[in-house]
Amino acid sequence: MKALTFPTLTPDLQLKTEKLESIFQEIGSVLVAFSGGIDSTLVLKLAFKTLGHQAIAVVAMSPTFPQEELQDVQKISHEIGAKLITANTNQLEIESFVRNDASRCYHCKTDLYQLFDPIKQETGIATVVDGTNIDDLGDDRPGIQAARDHGVRSPLVEAGFTKSDVRSLAQHLGLSNWDKPAAACLSSRIPRGLVITELNLRRVEKAEAILKQEGFRQVRVRDHEGIARMEVGREEIEHFFDSARRQRITQSLKGLGFRWVTLDLDGYQIGGGN
Repeated sequence: MKALTFPTLTPDLQLKTEKLESIFQEIGSVLVAFSGGIDSTLVLKLAFKTLGHQAIAVVAMSPTFPQEELQDVQKISHEIGAKLITANTNQLEIESFVRNDASRCYHCKTDLYQLFDPIKQETGIATVVDGTNIDDLGDDRPGIQAARDHGVRSPLVEAGFTKSDVRSLAQHLGLSNWDKPAAACLSSRIPRGLVITELNLRRVEKAEAILKQEGFRQVRVRDHEGIARMEVGREEIEHFFDSARRQRITQSLKGLGFRWVTLDLDGYQIGGGN
């Protein structure tokens, strides 16, 4: 299949795009670990563009996956035209995950990649790919090790894509979520060492929905044993100067069971719950 060519792409990004296509051509068929985020969306888009229906999206539904993200997953896979398979699991039944130590993400991703085994049998597709990019490698992500242990490939890393590259190409491809804020598993809102429960997962999910309804885009609410520590984009912190908004948010989060509601003045940080 002819390589994608965009006159406005930099030569470097054009070469990376061609490399990404060649990786998919070499693999031949893929199951894409799909979250609806921009990284896995770009992987699915290029895989489908290259391989057609030999590229299938797989989303894992569990208590740690925000319900609002499911709508994005369905919408984006439909826009791309790729088949979407939903697999169900429950990490709250895994003791090593629930205790929430430094290896939590490893156990979560191990559970995820084990879900692919019957899907591989059903589809006849042996290779699983994820949306890890080069910038992810600098963060503390035990889940990347789980991916390697299960033979999952990261084509964005193999092709040399940074997060900036991902967004640039996604915008050129017209992907509707090209500027979507970074998302993460809800368990990342529970600081390490605190037990993960259905209660605190649903509480932070609802709290973040409240902030988004108030107009915030980049949002995390960390649950420190009933203390809500809100992180928003640094450029959004000034919105808390509106006393009416601040009061609505405080009352709403206390209504969810938080005893205190606080704002982290450092703003949103990747890995802020670690």
